[in-house]
Amino acid sequence: MRWHYNKYHSTKTWAYGLQFDSKKEARRYQELKLLEASGKIENLKVQVKFTLLPAQREPDTVGPKGGKIRGKVIEREVAYIADFVYVEDGKMIVEDTKGMKTPEYVIKRKLLLYMTGIRIREV
Repeated sequence: MRWHYNKYHSTKTWAYGLQFDSKKEARRYQELKLLEASGKIENLKVQVKFTLLPAQREPDTVGPKGGKIRGKVIEREVAYIADFVYVEDGKMIVEDTKGMKTPEYVIKRKLLLYMTGIRIREV
């Protein structure tokens, strides 16, 4: 028998009809829903994508009938997907529920700050 588990030992969990990557993330969503209901935060969004670097493509070419043919993707985009985004006291908050800070996450966190001035609130 083969065991299947997440390499960070987190368990996919459901809350409010949404699936989350971990119990911790689902719990945090429930807390944020209560804060939103009480009016302390507003406009709560889940899994918000921030493009850090766009896809890199070969140059476009002209097709046989004169139409533009988009160049082939050489490198895919680099994106950071925030666990939660909401407004608190008139400010946008980007939040990530962290169990383990991977090297990839740290680089994306730094890129997001450098490119947009947004600091991630880690919970």
